[in-house]
Amino acid sequence: MILDVLFPNRCIHCNRIIDGNLLVCSLCFEQIHFTHFGYHSENNLKEKCKLLFPVENAFSLMQFEKENLSRKIIHELKYKSRENAGKVLAEWLIDSLEFKEKPDLLVSVPLHPKKLKERGYNQLHLFTESLSKFYKIPFSHDLIKRNHYSKAQALKDKQHRLETLNTFSITRPISNQHILLIDDVFTTGNTLATVAWEILKAGQNKISVLVMAMDE
Repeated sequence: MILDVLFPNRCIHCNRIIDGNLLVCSLCFEQIHFTHFGYHSENNLKEKCKLLFPVENAFSLMQFEKENLSRKIIHELKYKSRENAGKVLAEWLIDSLEFKEKPDLLVSVPLHPKKLKERGYNQLHLFTESLSKFYKIPFSHDLIKRNHYSKAQALKDKQHRLETLNTFSITRPISNQHILLIDDVFTTGNTLATVAWEILKAGQNKISVLVMAMDE
């Protein structure tokens, strides 16, 4: 297409021209700090989650270190209208994640309707849908409702992120389900914990966690 010639897709890190479905070139891909966690094994993310709520398994695709490439990738996904980055991240994760026992449902952390309207998309939806299609696990984008609007986590200082400013609610009864809760970045774990407890309180449910990146 003419637009592809005039405005070719470029690596978000080094600016090389790359295939339209990619985020980074092969050289920059090698610079991404993947965690290499085992989903069913003990790992740093699971230990952090266990301090906040009962968790079965936990997995993070990347490390979210200051000034590293994973931070730039998440920023492109959330704030630069690169919704397709969610599909790319799902493809990377599929190469790393194996389920010995599949969860019953994939649930993404919701945006407030006002935030969704501002951004035009939820950065987790295409990611979750891609995983659902590959692993043949159903998903829900509306099981959890965010009740309050707030500014982005990235714009808050650390103290504010520690405070539970956002509350969530369950939109329908759910029990005896193993829920894989999906978010973009684990920082303090405050948001995930708030959602997890709502699900746990709703019935005899179990929670596992999957994030694109985790902050040290």
